[in-house]
Amino acid sequence: MKTWLLKTEPEEFSWETLEKDGKTSWTGIRNFEARNNIRQMMPGDVVFIYHSGEEKIVMGVARVTSEAYPDETAEKGDWSAIDIEPVKALTRPISLEEIRNTYTLNTMPLISQTRLSVVPVTEPQKELLLKIAKTTL
Repeated sequence: MKTWLLKTEPEEFSWETLEKDGKTSWTGIRNFEARNNIRQMMPGDVVFIYHSGEEKIVMGVARVTSEAYPDETAEKGDWSAIDIEPVKALTRPISLEEIRNTYTLNTMPLISQTRLSVVPVTEPQKELLLKIAKTTL
């Protein structure tokens, strides 16, 4: 089982929307590295949902519920999507500033590849995020 971080603009699709809907198809990824990360995802993988834009904050934990499949929103090209469902909101959301200033988290691709919307999270990073968030799975 792997762990990932998915970025979303909360004005377009927020953590609260995912909680309300109970599931979603994660579509619209149009970056090759992000697409390749999507294609590595498997059912059961853990996903941190990160609000980009003005907030810049990790809001909750979701779970991948499908293998990658062709993204039906793509008008052309070879793009993929996955399905996710919410697991739980973080007890204490984590800001980008806190991630930048925390050893182990400051090496996440979220920091070094700021335009990448689907990034892997290592096991030590996952455990530290959950500890800081005062959240258990």
